[in-house]
Amino acid sequence: METATLDASSPYGCCFVPLVSKALSSHTSFSINSFQTSFYGTDPRCLRNTCFRSLSSSTKRPSRPCVFPVLATTNLLNGEAIQLSSHFAEYKQLLANTKHPSKVVCTIGPKTCSFEMIKKLAECGMNVLRMNMSHGTHEWHQQVIDHAKRLNEDFGWNIGILLDTKGPEVRSGDLKEPLYVEKGSKFTFTIRRQVEYEPFTTDVNYDDFVSDVRPGDILLVDGGICSFLVKQVTDVDVITECLESGILTSRRHLNVRGKSASLPAITEKDWLDIDFGIKNQVDFFALSFVKHEDDVLYLKDYLLQRGSSALVISKIESAAAVQRLESILKASDGAMVARGDLGAEIPIEDVPLVQEEIVHINRRLQKPTIVATHMLESMITFPSPTRAEVTDVSEAVGQGADATMLSGETASGSFPLEAVRTMCTIATSVWTLFYDRVANCTLPSPVTPCSPGDSSVVALCSSAAFLANHLKARALVVFTKTGKIACSVSAARPRCPILAFTPDAGLKRRLSLYWGVEAYQIAFSDDPEETVSTAIDKLKTKSHSPPMFHHGDLIVVLSDMLGSNGTFVNSVQVRRIKWTTNHYLPE
Repeated sequence: METATLDASSPYGCCFVPLVSKALSSHTSFSINSFQTSFYGTDPRCLRNTCFRSLSSSTKRPSRPCVFPVLATTNLLNGEAIQLSSHFAEYKQLLANTKHPSKVVCTIGPKTCSFEMIKKLAECGMNVLRMNMSHGTHEWHQQVIDHAKRLNEDFGWNIGILLDTKGPEVRSGDLKEPLYVEKGSKFTFTIRRQVEYEPFTTDVNYDDFVSDVRPGDILLVDGGICSFLVKQVTDVDVITECLESGILTSRRHLNVRGKSASLPAITEKDWLDIDFGIKNQVDFFALSFVKHEDDVLYLKDYLLQRGSSALVISKIESAAAVQRLESILKASDGAMVARGDLGAEIPIEDVPLVQEEIVHINRRLQKPTIVATHMLESMITFPSPTRAEVTDVSEAVGQGADATMLSGETASGSFPLEAVRTMCTIATSVWTLFYDRVANCTLPSPVTPCSPGDSSVVALCSSAAFLANHLKARALVVFTKTGKIACSVSAARPRCPILAFTPDAGLKRRLSLYWGVEAYQIAFSDDPEETVSTAIDKLKTKSHSPPMFHHGDLIVVLSDMLGSNGTFVNSVQVRRIKWTTNHYLPE
């Protein structure tokens, strides 16, 4: 038996590390079911910059970085078999009857724009509704917003509304018919504005296209459907050679590998769409093709001046954004990993690394991350996903992303409801199995305050999460007026539901994107005890089967509104649920 230890280079210090059987080399493959006492030694703190190595190895060559999940065996520890917690069965039941903590964002399109379909998407597990402003009119999107608001009002649901701007796009012009371009053939992209063009020529909607490209650049059509090598650039034409055969159709998206177009981040159409979103009080704006943090700050100031509390989600989908990644994420309220265009502008093998980096930085900044694009792409056509797609969703959830997103799968696919159910099933499976394997891990989450002023709040929230885990609390109940504490608790990733109560209906919807948070709206009383009792009673009226709370359950209560002699203070309390004839009483 050899002892596996955590590499000292890990930024998170000591962590629980398994004993690994000597017979299991890095070249050995085996099934999860092969061992009775197998577990995953992969708390989210161990997901980055972590290597396992054998102390007795002569070469001491580190293995590849630890990626969720890492399977190890634990036959003996100090001569005794490791036993699972006595609370294990109870908590498996709790998890089975609790929504998985990661959220699901669904794009609404022609197949899902009706009231009934949006209702069914929500019933299947949709948390946030996405409107893609690249398609549809304001009248069409208005109907979608009205449907979502009606569902929230009539059914007491909490569907967040995300408006995704079209952004500056470089597109090819119209063709009379699809054109097959063979490898090695010449093709010209032009900024000439003519009615007719010579064969194998199409126009481009961006006049500075000829200034942005250089001989030797690789031009990708729709992320790689076909690609071209730039051979010559004139005042009006970009003459290329086809590298990969493909069919070119009208108005295709064009990218130059490793470069971003010199276009403004927010176009005239985007400003009209943003004003439309402000009017309808949408909860999130996804800003496309962000290249600099100033783009984000300008939009946030614009929203603030117009009384909007919507969060700005930066879409990371350009090479320029990757170069300024941390600065952009600090300026944003969250991020979307838009892997389609991102993979067209940076080497495709770097996309998973950038995705992991974005999730890691946002965890530290306590901001949500949405992983998007091609997650269950095959379900546009087929009723079940590929195994690789399942692994992709599982990896995003395991990395700690707050949400995963469906695009064409729910907008125009043949199986939108099946796609949502599949994504939820994968997320639930990952979370349940993950909980099983780290149930005894009690280290706090690696949350670093964004600024010195936040340190006390972060410490409070991390302590509350630690306490809830240690006591096997049934839930972590948060009372908040600003949302700061709820977001910080979410970043701490407690292993129980986070039930957030707020008097602000808009904040309630904005919390729909945060990992593990289930938000409710109640009126706050001047009497703290009355507020707590009202919250617990509201949970009783919700449809939970079996009930969320039982007599004697422990809950951890965290608040930034509980007052003492008229003074508002941050507090953490442990309470035990007492059942009476009429309602729950938290003692």
